[in-house]
Amino acid sequence: MVFSGLTFLLLFFPVVITLVLLSGNIRYQNGILLAASLIFYAWGEPKWILAMIAVTAVNYFCALPMQKDDLSPRWKKVLLILGITSGLGLLFWFKYCAFFVNAFGSLFHQEKLMEKLPLPIGISFYTFQALTYTVDVYRGKARVQNNPFKLLLYVSCFPQLIAGPIVQYADIEQQLDHRTISKTGYILGFRRFTLGLAKKVLLANLCGSALSAFGTADTTSMTVLGAWISAILYGLQIYFDFSAYSDMAIGIGRMLGFIYKENFDYPYLSASITEFWRRWHMSLGAFFRDYVYIPLGGNRKGTVRLVLNLLIVWGLTGLWHGASWNFLIWGLFYGILLIIEKLVLGKKIDTIPAVIRHIVTLFFVLIGWVLFYYEDISFAWTHLLAMFGMTAENGAVHVIPVINEKQILLMGKYGLVILVMMFFSTPACRLISDRWKKRDRQKRCGFEPAAGLISILLLALSVITLIGQSYNPFIYFRF
Repeated sequence: MVFSGLTFLLLFFPVVITLVLLSGNIRYQNGILLAASLIFYAWGEPKWILAMIAVTAVNYFCALPMQKDDLSPRWKKVLLILGITSGLGLLFWFKYCAFFVNAFGSLFHQEKLMEKLPLPIGISFYTFQALTYTVDVYRGKARVQNNPFKLLLYVSCFPQLIAGPIVQYADIEQQLDHRTISKTGYILGFRRFTLGLAKKVLLANLCGSALSAFGTADTTSMTVLGAWISAILYGLQIYFDFSAYSDMAIGIGRMLGFIYKENFDYPYLSASITEFWRRWHMSLGAFFRDYVYIPLGGNRKGTVRLVLNLLIVWGLTGLWHGASWNFLIWGLFYGILLIIEKLVLGKKIDTIPAVIRHIVTLFFVLIGWVLFYYEDISFAWTHLLAMFGMTAENGAVHVIPVINEKQILLMGKYGLVILVMMFFSTPACRLISDRWKKRDRQKRCGFEPAAGLISILLLALSVITLIGQSYNPFIYFRF
């Protein structure tokens, strides 16, 4: 059975929204959404739905006594730890146990001691959301949720259940009881959803096809141009793919009356690594900042602790994406870059021309995507060497071609595609839209009818394209 088949989502969410609109009462709306969310998850992972419910239940019962004034701080901390470990323990067992067991075994020259377990869909997201609830209640940032079904709705709400954005409980607490489904919100949500769908089907999948054509599977025959183009294509693919899911989640949420925070802000415009991570997967960055970096002491306990805290946070950020050495190296790679920016360059970075800072940032981001792409570090190393015109064979380094005949043909086929993708990774379309909208308020230039028509056309084109494609899951489903 194909989960999320985007096809299933396209058939599923209009039915849910229709039922919610007909229900009227917020209580009935929550009931319909909870049932729909559990059905949505069970469509692909019926046996693991109990794991999600169990994590929610443990956090519910751990947080419930925290509202009592006579509960000692010590017991509150015990309940906090129990709630946190329930989710993280489950996440560790499925996602990391085999990795650490096998890493330990390799020290004694043992082959795989444990096979990787099948990873329940969305576990990295819903365990973090359950964790934010208990921590927010413990800190006094949110009130105890007495209704377990509302808490389960928060954890399982289907628009952002599978691949984010990660929604902190304090940000959504009031919306569980008070939200408005308006005509304006519905229209804006529909536009955002169709934009996300188009980014996935028309842009991300096309980047994936181009990436396959350039032959990343065979790193031994790479050329310099092929290595760089492959890195660029993967960077564009993962951006369009992941931001597409975020757009769709934010759009469906808005149609249902929920307002989720943004998850991407045109990250490839960044002029520093710090700025890049303020713009990329913003909800994950906010999570690690609020629930790991600041509790560790942040930058308040001296230089040594700052370095250690950054390495811990970015090591965990890497491992969050997967139990593999390449993800850990990728995370630490960014941790080291951020340490250099904060402690070595400091304010000097602002004296460097913006264009140079932008180019250097993109250079390191592309290096990072190569590390991220290959779970086998040897493949990543071969690809990185190829980007600098080298290959290593039998301990010797050789020069490789800049380009070959096949890639000349591919550049003729995909060169314009790559330029178009780069254009769409900038806010150019949004700026045009905003200017048109502003002008429309003054001169009635037909913005609203045109925007509606464009959304309908994007939806139709995406559906037509989707029918002719094989199953193409979102990249972040595997994290």
